Amino acid sequence: MRRVVVIAVAGMSLGGCSSFSLDAFKSAPPTVQAQLESNPPGADAKTSLGPACKTPCSVQLPAPESNNFSVSYALAGYQTATVQVQVTRTSGGLASPDTATADPNPVVAELQSIGPPPKAHKPMRPRKPRAPKAAAAPAPAESAFPDPNAAPPQQAAPSR
Repeated sequence: MRRVVVIAVAGMSLGGCSSFSLDAFKSAPPTVQAQLESNPPGADAKTSLGPACKTPCSVQLPAPESNNFSVSYALAGYQTATVQVQVTRTSGGLASPDTATADPNPVVAELQSIGPPPKAHKPMRPRKPRAPKAAAAPAPAESAFPDPNAAPPQQAAPSR
């Protein structure tokens, strides 16, 4: 009976070892703090890792496996810009966690203006008639259009 108990205890203890993992001793993956800025400010900044914000701002990102990421900037009236960021990982060893730093930090983009928006064409307005200048020359008597300001012509008295 003693052998059965020893075998049962040994079996349970070996069963517990099979689920044992060293993952419990690993530290959390490092994060990168990046300051995002643009000139002019107010641009929408979006990282290739997902997080986005309106400049100037700061984002905390998980350190990418590929050791680089990009930030795209967009602002109405300006060309979009993309800046590449290099991530450097430093192993912390057993006593301290791993760290990661971004280069460049702050991540700055100079946005180029597209130019002024085209002006809309205004519809043409009809011209106002101009007032006549100084007194016009009198119309000849045989004109079909006599001068309206002239005295009426005198008619000859009827002959008897």
